[in-house]
Amino acid sequence: MEIKKVGLASDHAGYPLKKFVEQYLEEKGYPVQDYGCWSDTSVDYPDYAHALAEGIEDGICNVGIGICGSGEGMAIALNKHQAVRAGLAWCPEVAGLCRQHNDANVIVLPGRFLNNNEAKKILDTFFKTNFEAGRHQRRVEKISGKFKLVFDK
Repeated sequence: MEIKKVGLASDHAGYPLKKFVEQYLEEKGYPVQDYGCWSDTSVDYPDYAHALAEGIEDGICNVGIGICGSGEGMAIALNKHQAVRAGLAWCPEVAGLCRQHNDANVIVLPGRFLNNNEAKKILDTFFKTNFEAGRHQRRVEKISGKFKLVFDK
């Protein structure tokens, strides 16, 4: 995956891991756009998920990382945006499949359930994995909901 700029967003539960991820990305030479939050004071995850998604829609970032406590809320909010395909990953294998089969452009991490080393492995896998296309292309194109439903008999 070619990385132009990485968008980064979290809520308060994901903030400690976000700070680590931001430093890790900068050490790897990836430019980062931080969409918040900026402390561990309680906030609402959708505010930051939508800001990250808008950064992707506007072309400021071509890839993103969202982090909240379980990852679920951030993933749900991010996936409300047509330009975003966000996948929740708790291990490197799932991160790879998010890219390989779903062409995910945002990876979501469950901040309360990962340590820094696990997060690094997930991010490394996500960034090095390419979309397979092929049979998966047809499936990704159906995600928008603009298709005719066909049932096999």
